Amino acid sequence: MSLMELLTADMKAAMKQGEKARLSVIRLVRGAVRQAEIDGKKTLNDDEIINVIAKEVKMRRDSIEEFERGKRADLVEKTKAEIDILTPYLPAPLSPDEVKQIAEKAVAEVGAATAKDMGKVMRVLMPRIKGRADGKLVNEIIRSLLK
Repeated sequence: MSLMELLTADMKAAMKQGEKARLSVIRLVRGAVRQAEIDGKKTLNDDEIINVIAKEVKMRRDSIEEFERGKRADLVEKTKAEIDILTPYLPAPLSPDEVKQIAEKAVAEVGAATAKDMGKVMRVLMPRIKGRADGKLVNEIIRSLLK
């Protein structure tokens, strides 16, 4: 079963069970996937759909920070619930230690020594951890390795 089929099946189940929040989030993600398909003029495969979902989760995490600064606890809780709904559709996240190990291999492959080589490392590293680690964490780890 493809990821889009899974989203559709889960949307139907949420409708039948009357789960309004879950239904709303799945509809938003399916809409984002459809928009990406229209923009790219092609049907997305599972990896591309994972990228769209990861982007939606990242947007929500960024929103949580803003809501916390604005002291909007109600919106923080709602957004966290949305992230909890989307997380099962993503691959299992990597731990910081796993990201560090993968980053060390990438640094060695590229032969990076200074912070100027960060772009080279990121080009090699990001496809390997796509959707499984937060970009901020990856950035911090690479910076610590390339002092």
